Amino acid sequence: MGADGSRPSRRRWVAAGLAVVAILALLLYGVTSFVVYDTVGTAPGACDPHDVANTPDKYAVRPGYDQAIADANLMPVPEDVTFASRDPGMPGARLAGWWIPAGSADAPAVILVHGIKSCRREANVLVPAGMLHRAGFSVFLMDLRDHGDSKGDDGRFSAGTEEHLDVLGAWDWLVAKGLPTGRIGIVGMSFGSMNAIIAGGQEPRVRAVWADSATTRMDIAMGNYVVDQLHDPTGLSRILVPGALVWARVVAGDDLTKFNPIEEVDTYGGRSIAFVHGALDPILPASMSIELHDRAVKAGATTPDAWIVPHAAHTEAVFKDPAGYERRLVAFFTAALGTP
Repeated sequence: MGADGSRPSRRRWVAAGLAVVAILALLLYGVTSFVVYDTVGTAPGACDPHDVANTPDKYAVRPGYDQAIADANLMPVPEDVTFASRDPGMPGARLAGWWIPAGSADAPAVILVHGIKSCRREANVLVPAGMLHRAGFSVFLMDLRDHGDSKGDDGRFSAGTEEHLDVLGAWDWLVAKGLPTGRIGIVGMSFGSMNAIIAGGQEPRVRAVWADSATTRMDIAMGNYVVDQLHDPTGLSRILVPGALVWARVVAGDDLTKFNPIEEVDTYGGRSIAFVHGALDPILPASMSIELHDRAVKAGATTPDAWIVPHAAHTEAVFKDPAGYERRLVAFFTAALGTP
């Protein structure tokens, strides 16, 4: 130490400076990770403006898709229904659905579940519903909480921890109508496929699930979304995901990683599950559906080969190959639920 005591003083200043930098870095991380959570985790509370006028008997596809696909898959005017989630924290008939029964009273039924920040009015839900209805299936199209015409609880997305109970509420509604549990299946699109898989994982009486553009794990999906939105070629922005997961607990009390489809498929032994994915999906790569399929096979599920559709991006398979989609969709549910 020098006689003037300069070295300890210098060290104190360096330590203080590093502490300030660390605090600022932590604050910056907290703010940016909150922005990520707020962007991903805020539910819309309504349908997308492109879809708000759509109904099963008259609807339009998004720009860039072939309107003839919608026109070939129109359905009768639906019955508007309200139903309750299985979630005890959301009591009452607060969820909205459309019931479109088949001509035969004993026909099997399929529930269709939309993606995040979407609703039952989007064409990627209405088209497969129309395909199934034309084949003789009854169909039930639903809006998850905080989406479309359904009431909300906290305006937040919970990665299926709550929403899968809404899907099971629709399933309960059909059972209460007298449909045998072995004659009810579920179709999920994107986030809807996550909820469909979780619903089947938690309710062993769900007979069959068709998962379009599914993810394996929520934390991986969030990381991919952040990288895509920030146009980050390095992938370093994934470090924001742990902070976003913490914010979900702090803001809404949600554990976004409580359920993951890759683990839920372990319960599908003896039941039917199918996976379809666009080869060009920029956020949820098609390899996720292949991984889910392989895990389901190991669990003893009845599952066709994962269908990876060339030239299709996220949930685009039904528009890029509608004939192939209809053939596989109808064959899958006919085998799983019985002939309509």
